[in-house]
Amino acid sequence: MSEDPHKSSVSSHELDSFAQNKKSWLNLQKFHRKSEILIQKNAGEIKKMQGHLSAWLVKHGLIHRSLGFDYQGIETLQIKPGDWHSIAVILYVYGYNYLRSQCAYDVAPGGLLASVYHLTRIEYGVDQPEEVCIKVFASRRDPRIPSVFWVWKSVDFQERESYDMLGISYDNHPRLKRILMPESWIGWPLRKDYIAPNFYEIQDAH
Repeated sequence: MSEDPHKSSVSSHELDSFAQNKKSWLNLQKFHRKSEILIQKNAGEIKKMQGHLSAWLVKHGLIHRSLGFDYQGIETLQIKPGDWHSIAVILYVYGYNYLRSQCAYDVAPGGLLASVYHLTRIEYGVDQPEEVCIKVFASRRDPRIPSVFWVWKSVDFQERESYDMLGISYDNHPRLKRILMPESWIGWPLRKDYIAPNFYEIQDAH
């Protein structure tokens, strides 16, 4: 008795379709496994980048961005200008009562300006200081950052120098004016798009 050729053909087609679907399903499973491994790996890398202070800020709901660690192993954080003053007060109360230095730099021609603060917390002795680097980025068109003079008085001349060289306005600084260049000087000498004048006026030192 001969088999129905149409029935045999349909069964073969169904088997092929099933095999293709099974192969697609297995590939999809492999993709999900790889995705899960990649997510776990990235989570591990992010956790490694997050330092002690960043974890503490996250725990207390304080907005910031972890930038990892610098070449000396010092934790580096980015704070928004609008959040900087309140977080500075919190850091001072937390124990970062010593400001080692403040500086500023031009990130790129036509780009953002950065104000950088190096803070130290001495809890377990002077030979075991806990340091952190804070970066606050400001728009080039209107670079305004809250002054932390009333938190760390030692920032006085340093914020003035950053203003003098890069034109960053530190709001609520008690005497924000040029400190190196004459008051009549036009422009901000350490900006990457600064064009030096062709001549300088030599003033008497007396």
